[in-house]
Amino acid sequence: MMAKKMSLAQKVNVIRASVMGANDGIISVAGIVIGVAAATNNAYAILIAGLSGSLAGMISMCMGEYVSVSTQKDSQQRAILNEQQRIKENFQAEFDYVKGKYLAQGIAPALAYQATQELMADDPLNTVVQERYGFNPKDFTNPYAAAVASFISFPLGSILPMVAVTLTPPKFRILGTMVAVLVALLITGYLAAVLGDNPKRGKAMLRNVAAGLLTMGVTFLIGQLFRAY
Repeated sequence: MMAKKMSLAQKVNVIRASVMGANDGIISVAGIVIGVAAATNNAYAILIAGLSGSLAGMISMCMGEYVSVSTQKDSQQRAILNEQQRIKENFQAEFDYVKGKYLAQGIAPALAYQATQELMADDPLNTVVQERYGFNPKDFTNPYAAAVASFISFPLGSILPMVAVTLTPPKFRILGTMVAVLVALLITGYLAAVLGDNPKRGKAMLRNVAAGLLTMGVTFLIGQLFRAY
């Protein structure tokens, strides 16, 4: 039996989880390695701290996505059950609700009535759920797909700061890592804006960079406070 293909919405959700997982991997591990690098010049200690942060973040991000998407799916299923009961008990009220939504959009009364009548006759549950709750009851987001996407993308994102802090000469270790991380955050910020259909992509990119700078700045200061001279 062939596996069911993912819908566009499901694919977008997996891509979203992947982009956000990679973004969190970059920021979280960059903060860790810069904080440790600010406290010591021991490359081995810096690398171990980065690897530990990557593994912990990978599991945390994976489970966070699973719980979040599962909660969303549970809420959608409850909404469907509630709507099934409403349709069964008072079909006319649900009919009027859908028609009212169309009238509110500026559709002519006769056309709104005709559209409602045709849609409610064909698939009343799907029609009312989409109009009342704004999601397709036949198209649930898969919590496992989102979790796996984060599980893979977080450590991939974390590789960049670990490689940068390990390969950059000690004298330029922190600065080199920050530059590499900021470039990566510009890219992930842009991708997140595209997925979110945000027209202000420059603002989204700068916001992402600001979050990275804040994280690295705070951990750098903490590292400096405990630096072993």
